Amino acid sequence: MKYQKHLLIDGKSAIMHQPASVLLEDVCLPAAVLKKNALLNNIEWMQRYADKRGVSLAPHGKTTMTPWIFQQQQQAGAWAIGVGSVWQASVAMASGMRRVLMANQLVGKANMALMSQLKQHFSQVDILCLVDSEANAAALSAFFAQRQQRLDILVELGVAGGRCGCRTPEQALNLAHRIASLPGLRLRGLELYEGVLHDDNPQPAIEALLRTAARLACQMGPLVEGEFLLTGAGTVWYDVVCNVWEREEKPPRCRIAIRPGCYITHDNGIYQAAQQALRARDTIACELGGDLDAALELAAMVQSVPEPGRAVVNIGKRDSAFDAGLPQPLAHYRGGERLALPAQALVSVGIMDQHCMLEVREHYDVRVGDILIFGTSHPCLTFDKWQSLLLVDDEYRVLDSLETGF
Repeated sequence: MKYQKHLLIDGKSAIMHQPASVLLEDVCLPAAVLKKNALLNNIEWMQRYADKRGVSLAPHGKTTMTPWIFQQQQQAGAWAIGVGSVWQASVAMASGMRRVLMANQLVGKANMALMSQLKQHFSQVDILCLVDSEANAAALSAFFAQRQQRLDILVELGVAGGRCGCRTPEQALNLAHRIASLPGLRLRGLELYEGVLHDDNPQPAIEALLRTAARLACQMGPLVEGEFLLTGAGTVWYDVVCNVWEREEKPPRCRIAIRPGCYITHDNGIYQAAQQALRARDTIACELGGDLDAALELAAMVQSVPEPGRAVVNIGKRDSAFDAGLPQPLAHYRGGERLALPAQALVSVGIMDQHCMLEVREHYDVRVGDILIFGTSHPCLTFDKWQSLLLVDDEYRVLDSLETGF
């Protein structure tokens, strides 16, 4: 929605005039900012990694749901964009994506109807979804066969106690045979998500699951016409997925696709730790040169210093992820100038809907109206709070406003 020529209301951030600087209060704060150079670095780095490993990259777009980012990923070489729902698929397809992998089950008549409409309207787009039960397969077959359409299907392999997915290879193979026999469906391959295994040392269990999947894929191979798609890997274990599937026997004409999502902006928390662990075990990631950089930040203002040792900033649960750690201050600005921010001088200790409470080290000078830049952990749950994001340069000058599809 736009008001007047020089007042643009973009989601939750208002750009008061152009050119605009986040640091000079030309933008209503708080705002979610994407640092363009870091973002493009991450897109390029992960694509180089996938190319080096000889796998396809199908980044999980549900992380950002931002068409401009999808387009940058596809232009850099992404084979597909991953999504988690048919609505998300519609956003990706309308954004110009050539291939969309819905890494989830398609259930319900309304969802099926939307998928049918998308297949008709975007007939040139290759779209796939998951099945883990004969009941779902039968419902999809009846729906799409009646409309003289074919839905492309991956069998999902899961684990006991996890989320979706066949619980045994035998169940998955039986389901594959059933899908191959049903009208309105076309079997394309096998999918899993190893991230559901997350105890203190999940790597052995992950490797065992991947080996099981490779054996199952070989058994399923004769049921698939043309290329066999074998896909897994989120943002934490993509190296392990590549390592195991590289050395295991696979079906003829097998394409391996990895599906990291949060690499796109990286973070200052759980994914920073995951990437450090990955580089410690994967020489290819180290030899590749460069690394992922945190690209998503929150800019906010100090709105109250109510007592010694405490400051309150105008971001909260409605603006930032907080499930994997509170947003923490990275930089401190006053009047557009960066101030020295010693370690632990400002620490987030509590968060509410619209407020973040900071503990202020004794004698550290923080004032009402100061601007703080925050790093976050788990970008998915920051992105989904915003209808628009500010694309900025390294000096926080606004380059563009990017709409999201949440």
